[in-house]
Amino acid sequence: MAQLRDVAIVGAGVLGLAAGRALAGRGRDAVILEQAEIGHHWSGSKGSSRILRAGYREPSYVTAALQARELWRELESASGRQILHPRPHLTFGTGMRSIQDAMYAAGAPCKLLTTAEAARQFPAIATRGPALLEPDSAVIAADQALAALAAVGAEIRTGIRVTRLSDDGKQVTLQTTAGAVMAQAAIITAGPWSSALLATAGVPLPGRPVLEQVAYLRASAGNEDSAPIFICHADQVPYGLPVPGTTLYKIGIHHSGPATDPNAQDESADPALITALARVARRYLPGYDPEPVATERCIYDNSPDEDFIVDRIGNVVIGCGTSGHGFKFGPLLGEWLADLAIGSSQQARGTGVPQIQLDPQLAERFAMRRFRHPH
Repeated sequence: MAQLRDVAIVGAGVLGLAAGRALAGRGRDAVILEQAEIGHHWSGSKGSSRILRAGYREPSYVTAALQARELWRELESASGRQILHPRPHLTFGTGMRSIQDAMYAAGAPCKLLTTAEAARQFPAIATRGPALLEPDSAVIAADQALAALAAVGAEIRTGIRVTRLSDDGKQVTLQTTAGAVMAQAAIITAGPWSSALLATAGVPLPGRPVLEQVAYLRASAGNEDSAPIFICHADQVPYGLPVPGTTLYKIGIHHSGPATDPNAQDESADPALITALARVARRYLPGYDPEPVATERCIYDNSPDEDFIVDRIGNVVIGCGTSGHGFKFGPLLGEWLADLAIGSSQQARGTGVPQIQLDPQLAERFAMRRFRHPH
């Protein structure tokens, strides 16, 4: 008879690895099942860099981002790897004021710069208006983050695909390409594959995966290390960030890619999206050559409203719908998913790591029932 695990986790992206680390810290017997390998080329967690910012329109999100930043720092210290590369962040565009209000309400450090001040301090970025400066933001070295989480977490079994899920009310059985795995609870963090898997257990999960396009730019002479992170909140949402350890700059347009089948991702460059990215570069990045030196496709695991999905149904915990902005919250979401899996009323055991319970406002916001009873 197969061993009964405390928790089985499906998917070794940032959320699955973070949940595994949190469960290991609580002394739980957990296993992570990954269909390929960590950071594989179809994964939503692949690549070299992500943005760590606190700039959101809702104070609860700002607070969560600040909590996640402290957890990243703890992981960085414990692992001996450099995960965070500090870099100032500029927010501008028509949505800037609501973000400023939310950051003030949450007590997050920020400063409003005039157009002239922004141009003087950050000549490689053309804000074309006032900008909100976050001094404590950073670029996350995504590959180092995954490696650090994997090194101190649950058992990881790669090359194993979970094909079916069932919950009899007492335990969860996962049918896999390597046989059955049974656990008291399961955490599904399989990104855009989550919907099809949860459907086998009768759990409907709304979502629409899309395939985004990013490009990498080379700095002109003298601008190799001068550009901050930026996001422009306007009709479209272009963004950019430096790539750690290089002189390249990564740009994208949030939610601009077409719908995709996660099992049949077309990794070739999209000419129309590349043209749009070149326009972004010419408009906002005077310090960079607008013609990309490299391009990359990346899948977004979208929820219908772009809020995350973090909930428990029976003995199945769901962590998905990260919608292109969830990586920064990875270690915090991992703690929340671990709490949901083992029961937040239970005391953490083993190392005595304190539980970080899901904020009540965000718990409601991230719950599955919002799709049955929209606000």
